[in-house]
Amino acid sequence: MDCLVINGGTPLKGEVKISGAKNAALPLMAATLLTSDECVLRNLPNLSDVQFMARILKSLGASVEMNRGTIRVRARKIDGFGDYDLIRKMRGSICILGPLMGRLNEAKVSMPGGCVIGARPIDLHLKGMRDLGAKVRVEAGYVHAKAKRLIGGESFLGGRCGPTVLGTANMLMAASLAKGKTLIHSAACEPEIEDLAKFLNAMGAKILGAGSPTITIQGVRRLRGAEHRVIPDRIEAATYALAGAVTNGDVTLRSCQPSHLSAVLDKMREAGVRIESGRNTLRIRPAKQLRSVDITTMPHAGFPTDVQAQMMVLMLKSPGISIITERIFESRFMHVNELARMGADISIEGPSAIVKGGQPLSGADVMASDLRASAALVLAGMAAKGVTRVNRVYHIDRGYENIDGKLRALGANISREPGQ
Repeated sequence: MDCLVINGGTPLKGEVKISGAKNAALPLMAATLLTSDECVLRNLPNLSDVQFMARILKSLGASVEMNRGTIRVRARKIDGFGDYDLIRKMRGSICILGPLMGRLNEAKVSMPGGCVIGARPIDLHLKGMRDLGAKVRVEAGYVHAKAKRLIGGESFLGGRCGPTVLGTANMLMAASLAKGKTLIHSAACEPEIEDLAKFLNAMGAKILGAGSPTITIQGVRRLRGAEHRVIPDRIEAATYALAGAVTNGDVTLRSCQPSHLSAVLDKMREAGVRIESGRNTLRIRPAKQLRSVDITTMPHAGFPTDVQAQMMVLMLKSPGISIITERIFESRFMHVNELARMGADISIEGPSAIVKGGQPLSGADVMASDLRASAALVLAGMAAKGVTRVNRVYHIDRGYENIDGKLRALGANISREPGQ
């Protein structure tokens, strides 16, 4: 397994182009199963998760061609229910449940895997299918759902930690081909849900209200092929913005959507980071004086859980005490012990991390536990004095396209080497 070796202390400077959003790309790719026509997706990021999803589509009988950020998919006929071993390895693979139900009125999907960041049950996904009239059971590692015909209805998708994003995506895709009207209450409001609805509507679906807590879907008999451009990755954008901030650098982000980052940018500004925002650009300039701020992760449009770990690194640079409260995933502080190896003073009290900032970090050998923890450790390595080795970076390759190349272009002293 590869590792990233970082010699820290260099302020980042220059421009970085933001890639397409992983969390939008996977449901969009799954949605191509809803039609026998060809679909084209552009601005697709070159990530291991995207490659996995392409293999899943092929295992379902679809023809798939990928070339430089563009994928062409044609699922003339769906053959079986896919490769169990492929599907179980990636959390995002659960988003094939909705398209299979919409297209076939039946699905058999292996229980998905992914990062170990706490319980991520799929009960709301199953509830959504039941609300459309499907009979659902879980046995032998599979979810098996079946209906004579999906029938539109009302479904409440709010959970203990807020709405389910992929559960909302599955409902959108299945209900698009259901008979009658479907109302989703407490729907996820993430930009990735809006992007999926835009693509489905281009395919002929009738979806209103995406991006709000209530979505209406009027089922149609058939969906057609369509072309679509994936939105920029807001989590990647936030990560590079924070990379500029923690290194006291001057970094410009191109091809991003600042409106998708309102909560993150608000907290960065509160912390003293100087930010210039354009229509599709962000410029991060050195802070005159960093300040500690308190953060609580929430469903969109609150502060995203996927930026919690990276923001913690900025708080380690900020004098004072900050409290970071995680309300989405109960095990998303696994990076704390690794940051402690670098000299971080962080204590965990229930769902909150108490961060004592303003003390210098020093390079160390650290181990990545999940995708966003990996990004945080890379940021900490760039902010630290000395050499940091971030091991198990296969996690980071799931969600960041060419992260070491992009950081080198900004002046970071970073290289990829074979792991021990």
